[in-house]
Order: sequence, then C-alpha cells, then structure tokens
Amino acid sequence: MSRRRALWNRWLGVGLASCLAVVTLGLAITGRLALYINPSSNWFAIPMAVLLLVGAGLSFLLPLGAEEDHGHDHGPTPTPGEARQIHMNLSNEHQTAGSLMSTRQIHMNSPAQSAHVHHGAPRSGPWRVGPALAAAGGAAASLVAVSVLLLPPASLSAEIAQTRDVGAAPLFAGADAVNLAVHGDTTTFGVGDWASVFASATNPDAFEGDAVTLTGFVTPGDDGAFDLTRLVITHCVIDAQPASVPITTGAKAPATGRWVSVTGTVRSAASGTLQIDATKVTPIAEPEDPYEY
Repeated sequence: MSRRRALWNRWLGVGLASCLAVVTLGLAITGRLALYINPSSNWFAIPMAVLLLVGAGLSFLLPLGAEEDHGHDHGPTPTPGEARQIHMNLSNEHQTAGSLMSTRQIHMNSPAQSAHVHHGAPRSGPWRVGPALAAAGGAAASLVAVSVLLLPPASLSAEIAQTRDVGAAPLFAGADAVNLAVHGDTTTFGVGDWASVFASATNPDAFEGDAVTLTGFVTPGDDGAFDLTRLVITHCVIDAQPASVPITTGAKAPATGRWVSVTGTVRSAASGTLQIDATKVTPIAEPEDPYEY
C-alpha cells in the first residue's frame, strides 16, 4: 500500500473519530454540549470521547498500512524443484477432472439437469464500491468533520421548529404532571409541561387564573395571537420536538423567531381550549440553554 493511501485510510478512521471526540470535549468544557445532547447523557458522552482520544493516540504505535494486513502469512516460498512438482500434480488433477466432466456431460445436456445446475450456480461476488465513490464519501465525511471543528455551535432555529410541527401537540409529560398542574405548584413548569397540560386537560376551568412566566421563541399562531415555542429534547437534537402554547396580547405580536419572556395568566377560551393571556411580553436574548428536556 502506498503511503498516501495509508494516510488517507487512517484519517478516515482515527482522524474523523478524533474530530468528533475533540468537539465533544470542547463543548463540554465551554458548557455548550447541551446544544446537541440532553445533559443527562453527559456521563456517557464525555468518558467515551476521552476513551476515543486515548485509542487514537495508541493507534499511532501501529505502522502505516498495518490495517491492510491479512493477519497471517502464506508460508515459505517453494524451491524451483518443489514448484515443478506442484505444477505436475496440478496438471494431473486437471486431466482427471476433465475426464470426469466428459463422462458427466451427457447428464448435463438434459433440460431438467441444466436448469438445476444453473439454479444452484453461485452468483457473482459481493458488490464493491468503486474507488471514485469511496473517495467522494470520504471527502464528504471529512468536510462535515472539519466544518464541525471550525463553525461555532448553534441552536436549532424557529424555522426548523415549524417544519417539525406535525399539527398535534406532543405529550411530553404524563398524568402526574396534569394532576400537579391542578393541585400543586406549577411555578417550575416550562413550555413543554404546559403544552402537555393544554393538550390533555379535560377540565379547562380548573386552570383558570393560574399565573405563568415562560420563556421561548415566537411562532405564528391563530386568530391574531402567537405561539410561544420551545424545542424539547429527549436524547439529542435529532429527536427535538416543538412544544407550543398560544399567547394572546393586546399588542402586536413579536417577529417570528424572536425570543421573549411572557408573564400572564391561563384563560379558558370560548372554544374550550386553554391559552395564556399575556400581561407582559419582553424581548430577550437567546438563553445559553435554549432547549427543554
């Protein structure tokens, strides 16, 4: 194997994995890892990143191209005399096989036997990716890894939240949260908790007058109102789902995507649905941790 190919193979393996580990540790040190995974998974992600870097360092103890070794040798090279003997033995075996095939040819000429033979014939070898396609895939993976290293971390946008909105409020909390909303302290409830309560409440009047203070970004609502939205993460940003609660206010709705803090009370609309009647809507900067979990 050429040195260039050996370096390329090592980059695609150890190099790309090391980039991911470095990014993970860098985000953890700067407190920005929560932009990509649920903080409850840090106990697993951070040690695995450290272990990966240790393994990457140990891999340099292996010579370049070692990954292409078969892991076994092919025995000693035969002498010229041994080579002639092997050639003669192979010739005799070929002649014997030819004779056997000639005697069986008559059976192979029948349609039934021919169909059986063709049906049982092995297919061609496994499909192999062409060098050009493999190189393109490696280059794309390298571009992604380098981009992750160079570009600053960013949260998911309001546009992504709208594209993930399926039209039905996902339930992020169970019946215990709904019972707590009726009988307990809801001051720690976030947008996801209230979205679940609004979607599953069977007695909307029970929440009439509850005071709330929530933070989120603005998405379009119905009937001149706007929705206060947060993305709720279970494991990582891949499974992020939008949670929204409707906000009514006498003032003009803020621009879509704008982060705001809303203070108001829960009201039951004429349609029987719940909404938040805002007494104060304050524009704010995006919080350091923009997600709920």
